[in-house]
Amino acid sequence: MKLFVTGIGTEVGKTVCSAILTKYFNADYWKPIQSGDLHYSDTMKIKEWVGGDVFCHPEIYRLQLAASPHQSALQENVNISVNDFKLPQTTKNLIVEGAGGLMVPLSDQEFIIDLIEKLNIPVALVVRNYLGCINHTLLSVMALHQKKINLKYLILNGDFPKDTERVICNFLTSDTEIIKIPDLKKLDQENIEMISKTINKN
Repeated sequence: MKLFVTGIGTEVGKTVCSAILTKYFNADYWKPIQSGDLHYSDTMKIKEWVGGDVFCHPEIYRLQLAASPHQSALQENVNISVNDFKLPQTTKNLIVEGAGGLMVPLSDQEFIIDLIEKLNIPVALVVRNYLGCINHTLLSVMALHQKKINLKYLILNGDFPKDTERVICNFLTSDTEIIKIPDLKKLDQENIEMISKTINKN
């Protein structure tokens, strides 16, 4: 099982959800592009939250500026292409975490959604409740369908009003499973493991 974790935007909890999925599937983890926060990268967070046994494959790009990859790369005179990436070899399950949402640019011509298409693996789309999240979610689902990318899981991260949840879930096709993850008061190994044991897939 290989899975690409993306979000409907930035700061929706992709890394927390990736940690939970990594634990749940007993998977390896891979962050292809780290843009900024090199002192406390997403890979470092996964190691801290999942535990020492998790294997994290090295990033292809580690960029200094905390911005979209195309901007960070430009500052370092780097050109990113989806052809730079191939899935790491592993006999285990693999969780791949993207940067931001589907239309985050890697260059002036290519986006995260193009990277997903190149890697050719199913997607887990992380959704968090905020004003505008319905619009962002449905547009993301439409973009995946347009590219014929398999939306394997939709992750409702945190609490949602019933009306919001209903509209989002009614828009999905029957082959997409829904995972509900509660808000975590504290991000640590114990809580990540606890949630991974109680994942509710509908």
